[in-house]
Amino acid sequence: MRKWLIITSVLILGLSLVVVMGQPTVAQSAGNIVVQNIPGPSVVEQLTNRVLGSWPWYLVRASGIVAAIVLVILMLSGIGLVTGHTFRFLEPITAWASHKALGIVFGISVLIHMIGLLFDHFVPFDIPTLLVPWLSSYKLVTIFGLQMGSLFVALGVLAFYGLILVVITSLLWIEKKPFLWKIIHLLSYLVMVFVFIHALYLGTDLASGLWRWVWIASGVIVAAAVVARLWRAKTI
Repeated sequence: MRKWLIITSVLILGLSLVVVMGQPTVAQSAGNIVVQNIPGPSVVEQLTNRVLGSWPWYLVRASGIVAAIVLVILMLSGIGLVTGHTFRFLEPITAWASHKALGIVFGISVLIHMIGLLFDHFVPFDIPTLLVPWLSSYKLVTIFGLQMGSLFVALGVLAFYGLILVVITSLLWIEKKPFLWKIIHLLSYLVMVFVFIHALYLGTDLASGLWRWVWIASGVIVAAAVVARLWRAKTI
């Protein structure tokens, strides 16, 4: 609550300054009052220009948030399909169709997230740096004195390729090649780990505060579900 109060106060103060700066000034000359209109954009024009200039940034953030939420639901519903817990809430056919739809939504969100970065002027990304791991120099990472390059960006790129494999094989091989599909589908767990770390250290909205802890809690819940799934399969 305190955070939002501070943000609201800053916004109100900023708008007040814009309004004051955009108002005409009054000057006195030889006992007469002369109104001088200072040319400049209005408040609406300034806000419009700001939105038009920053829309890629908002698009990247929004699509990233959607992708994160959908991925958590996707993982939990997928594990629930195996354990049977999902069928407590949905009929089998509806559950499978919903899981498939969630996978498509997740893929679209990731694509929008990446495309938005191409138009963002605040973050230096182009097609090669979006498609080749460790090619970007954005937020270089050093762990125990070792240079890891753009590790968190690279994890996002690797997760993207894992996503492509999982989605395509799910659409084409789930019935024709079920065993191979099942093996490749295990990549979804690795995708979840990569996305979790990528978002935790690069996500603007997850940098600190409540949402960071919500994201960490989501990761813990998914991890617990995975352990329960492995326990059911008697693999641990």
